[in-house]
Amino acid sequence: MRDALSAFLMPSGAALQFAGKTLLSGGLALWCAFRFDLDQPQWALMTAFIVAQPLSGMVVQKGLARLLGTLVGTSMAVMFMALFAQAPWLFLLVMALWLGLCTMASTLLRSAWAYAFVLAGYTVAIICLPIIGKPLLVFDEAVARCTEICLGILCSMVVSALFWPQRVERQLVPQARATWQAGVQAAAAALRGRGEGRQGLLEVLGRIVAVDAQREHAWFEGVRGRQRARALRVLTRDLLGLLRLARGVARQWQQLDGVEALGLAPWLSEVQAALQAPESVDLAALQQRLEDASHDERQPLARQYCLARLGLLIRQLQRAQLALVAVEQGVAPKDAPPALSWHRDVQTAAVYGLRSCLTLLLLSAFWLLTAWPAASGALLLASVVCSLFASRENADLIGMAFLRGIFYALPVAFLVGQLLLPQWNGFPLLCLGLGVPLFFGLLGMARPALAGAATSFCMHFIVLCAPRNDMVYDVAFFLNEALAMLIGVGCAVLALRLIVLRNPVWLGRRLLQASLDDLSRLSSQALQGAENWFGGRMADRLLQLARYYPALPDASRSRWDDGVASLDMGDELLHLRACLAAARQVPHQAEQQFFAELGQVLAQGPAPARAQALQRPTQALAQALYEQPDEDALRLAQAALQQLNHSWQQWCERQGELHGIA
Repeated sequence: MRDALSAFLMPSGAALQFAGKTLLSGGLALWCAFRFDLDQPQWALMTAFIVAQPLSGMVVQKGLARLLGTLVGTSMAVMFMALFAQAPWLFLLVMALWLGLCTMASTLLRSAWAYAFVLAGYTVAIICLPIIGKPLLVFDEAVARCTEICLGILCSMVVSALFWPQRVERQLVPQARATWQAGVQAAAAALRGRGEGRQGLLEVLGRIVAVDAQREHAWFEGVRGRQRARALRVLTRDLLGLLRLARGVARQWQQLDGVEALGLAPWLSEVQAALQAPESVDLAALQQRLEDASHDERQPLARQYCLARLGLLIRQLQRAQLALVAVEQGVAPKDAPPALSWHRDVQTAAVYGLRSCLTLLLLSAFWLLTAWPAASGALLLASVVCSLFASRENADLIGMAFLRGIFYALPVAFLVGQLLLPQWNGFPLLCLGLGVPLFFGLLGMARPALAGAATSFCMHFIVLCAPRNDMVYDVAFFLNEALAMLIGVGCAVLALRLIVLRNPVWLGRRLLQASLDDLSRLSSQALQGAENWFGGRMADRLLQLARYYPALPDASRSRWDDGVASLDMGDELLHLRACLAAARQVPHQAEQQFFAELGQVLAQGPAPARAQALQRPTQALAQALYEQPDEDALRLAQAALQQLNHSWQQWCERQGELHGIA
């Protein structure tokens, strides 16, 4: 309670700037809507609040996504009304299916552009539901809605760029450095042992995913923002490669006997010291000494392989340093890889889309059976909540915060809209009546813990007051709108609460199958983007498994181990492909045969009976590599082959353990 009060009584400077900019953009949008005599100026005001973000690039991207979704939604609204206006049941069914499809698409698209699909879904309801009995007005309604939303977006962009501008691309520099430091520390922890590096691995994966999301916003902030966004993709690739090599060294270290490990301990300590303080170490000299030591034929072969990979680790650390400098200077390399990929869960997206569809159909039946005019508002809000929060982990809690915001808005909107505004005339007094409650709502929006309820308060306060040129003050209409809001959001929260997918065993089984599919495709994926493609997907899956890991029963916790084993297999496969690509002479026929058999084995998945499935293809490729002229890349490839086969055998042997119901 004390934190909630401090957000309003002792707001920070950033919160005051955010509230001031948003109020100014909303007031400008409302004045322009009055000046141009638009049909519903409240939509211009609401849009300015909806796209409000603390950073300029976020405002631009969210505004463009909202504009794109609105254009698609209005087009579909005109088409649906033209085709199905004479059959209300069929029209509502088609609208529900469209909403479900857009909800599914927004859940699959794990980026800021998913908001465009959300808008495309419920914009049809916004336009069509109020005029379902007047189909000839659909075109006018669509044009008016697009005009009002474009006006709100334009005003928000202008105000955000002119007053206290805060650029995402400047925020990327400290975030990139923090991510780089976390990646280096995670690599050092991986060298100390896999158990110690687990938490560090999850932390750096979470940081990489979070900073990659900011990269999308920086793209809209001019040349410098785009350059830093491209450089960040390089840094992401190099950090994933650094983690891959560090974990590979740890796996090789476990296969050394006591004498060999003791002989390599000074080298390992020196590399760990370099990772702890890379600025104070001559990394180029250390890399050269490691490479020279790896060529000493007096050492056992396993020690040579381990030293060679340690040398690669130091070289990768230097690359990551250069990538960080590129982000800080805003200079992007020309060969920047594609952005991080993410895990696409079609089954979960389909369930969430079906949930939105069923909720809308249920309320549509209630509307048609009761003929209650205000039920269209309930339909609209249910579709907004179900589609907007579909992909959130705590969607039902966010929905409850949304409902709480409505309860806060009702008395304030009644006081302002039904008691004060009828006695006040003129635009300045209107701004005063609306601005004071909205200012406090914006202060709450600036605090993440209060953002859900505060955003709902602002939106529904505007809807209930409904500022327009010909203001209508009707208590009965106000009460009907309020009741419709509560019913619509309440039904949406109930749907979010009842139709969920929270079985961690089922989730782990599907994530394992998706990881196996990616592993089987990894051998044919373009090598330039393979690091970000596979690393991004596995980071997404491991972060999901980590959320459920403490809640899993002991017999089912091996799903986490399966995820880590999938990452290990992918790391070794990427390392093998990189070594083969760096070699001057490669037996291409034997290489193609190996990857073809590897893909078949990985597609079948691990099992105790398939522990030796990679033995024959591994030996065949190793023999073909041995017959080639000796070079460092081929020696590293032979070591990667051995480690790949060893990791597969360990993974298969662990499948004898219980996996619960799955």
